[in-house]
Amino acid sequence: MGTDESYAALALKVWKAQIERADKLFGGLSSAEVLREIAPGRNRALYLWGHLTAIHDAMLPLLGLRERFHPEFDAAFVSNPDKSRADIPSHEQVRQAWNTVNDELWEGFAKMSWSDWLQRHSAVSEEDFAKDTSRNRFAVLLSRTNHLSYHLGQAVLARK
Repeated sequence: MGTDESYAALALKVWKAQIERADKLFGGLSSAEVLREIAPGRNRALYLWGHLTAIHDAMLPLLGLRERFHPEFDAAFVSNPDKSRADIPSHEQVRQAWNTVNDELWEGFAKMSWSDWLQRHSAVSEEDFAKDTSRNRFAVLLSRTNHLSYHLGQAVLARK
């Protein structure tokens, strides 16, 4: 494995570790616990889990892997704040979506070479990518791993 490939391997190792932390944290919460606010007046654990699921689902087309599984999660967990809608997916629906989306991402990641990671992601035009090649798929992986870590830091407060 060359140096370039080792960067991808390290980033994927960190992604997988964060996914495993999230699996353990969210998977260990009961249906009642996921509905508890992280702190008074703040998001519930279910909202954070659904938000992360929606963001990861949006990575699928962004990285050129496939279309989204659950675009309807955006209205419940991205476009609107927690508790603004009564019709959000259930604990079990979020759990199933989380597993499906992250399994699909991992399968896609496994097929990508270092040169694949350095290609532009689908939200940047070829013209803009020519100006700034750091707007690539690898940057998406790094930023979404950071995003996951940030929200896990919040979600850990759900365990009381």
